[in-house]
Amino acid sequence: MNDSRSKLVLAEAAGDLAEVRKHRKDVDPTIRAAALGAQNRLDGLRTEDLVQALADPHPSVRCRALELAIASRTVEIAPHLDDEDDVVVETAAWALGERGTDEPETISQLCAVAREHEVSICREAAVAALGAIGAPEGLATILHAMKDRAPVRRRAVLALAPFADDDATQALRAALTDRDRQVRQAAEDLLGSDV
Repeated sequence: MNDSRSKLVLAEAAGDLAEVRKHRKDVDPTIRAAALGAQNRLDGLRTEDLVQALADPHPSVRCRALELAIASRTVEIAPHLDDEDDVVVETAAWALGERGTDEPETISQLCAVAREHEVSICREAAVAALGAIGAPEGLATILHAMKDRAPVRRRAVLALAPFADDDATQALRAALTDRDRQVRQAAEDLLGSDV
């Protein structure tokens, strides 16, 4: 264990929040991210800490901040759907799905990522978030994702679960003949005895 990590672990074990906070300025991004987690476990993570971490130059720190921001309604997650790093975009979409939202602008941003992002894992995460949120405004985008790559189609099938809609049922029935076995299985599982 490197010296900074050892000091951080000892500071957290001692409940020394001031010492833990010092590690937020470490040159090593893994230490900065770990310090965020330590602050959170010590109940010392403030809104300004998360906002600062979301502006960190390293994507791993921004991702950790997004994970911790789920529980904080005072920290905006949606702006990070436009991050330059694909892993941050994926994490932001996941975090929005976990947090839930009924904000039309956020749903619209998720729809844009699900339809237009060039990286499939980001589209997949956005589709999953739309399904977790279950907002009717996201249904057309989830249905559109049924034509994407296999991992995105699988996620789209699962994202249809909260929708009791004829279009959703029709898409699930069509997925029963998908060329991907996992897509077919997911559709069959959701349709249950209706197959």
